[in-house]
Amino acid sequence: MLIAAIVVIAAIFADWKALLDSFFKWDLVVDQFPKVLTVALKNTVIYTALGFTFGLLLGLLLALMRLSSVGPWRWLSTGVIELFRGLPALVVFLMLGPGWSRAFPQLDIPFDNYGVATLALGLVGGAYMAETIRAGIQAVPKGQYEAARTLGMSHARAMTTVVIPQAFRIILPPLTNELILLTKDSSLIYLLGLSLDQYELTKWGREGMNSEANLTPIVIVGLCYLLITIPLSMLVRRLEAKAGKARA
Repeated sequence: MLIAAIVVIAAIFADWKALLDSFFKWDLVVDQFPKVLTVALKNTVIYTALGFTFGLLLGLLLALMRLSSVGPWRWLSTGVIELFRGLPALVVFLMLGPGWSRAFPQLDIPFDNYGVATLALGLVGGAYMAETIRAGIQAVPKGQYEAARTLGMSHARAMTTVVIPQAFRIILPPLTNELILLTKDSSLIYLLGLSLDQYELTKWGREGMNSEANLTPIVIVGLCYLLITIPLSMLVRRLEAKAGKARA
């Protein structure tokens, strides 16, 4: 009720002409299209997809190392996970962007900014996904693994064909949440110094806001982010509901 009352009061006393001119100026809205979709939105999806794919593979590897009976593998994976879970994504981007080029001027990360974005997002996302995947593997009943072994499967085959597929069905909702977080973290790519054809949504909005002295580009960019995150959030809820029914 309090929130509704605040909204009503704000609607009554707001200067709508000034608000629309500052946040939704129609001629600037028109100017944003189609490039906000064909450049900024497309690049945001590409950066996120590359980072998520690398992070998922890294997370699976780290999770298996964390569960290994070999001590050095466990120590190494624990160190990597704790390091990149403890560092802000901003710091990782700075380390792999400006920091890398100064420390290793003769050794470039492949694929220009796409490679840096993939590595930075993948390291941050992979550290979190590793713990999610580990929990999913441990949630699979041990009898499944033991039954596979009694059928003559090797440890590797039992894990890849029996345990890991079941674990991924369990952890699909949190993995989808991680995809949403990486979508928003992709905004940090602006730190790398992008060319116009490499702009993602946040960089596009910042440049438009500065050049037009108006917040309309930021509003459009925000709506574009919602085009990505709302369907993913709906997917998470459906997956969680489905998992809840399966457990009932």
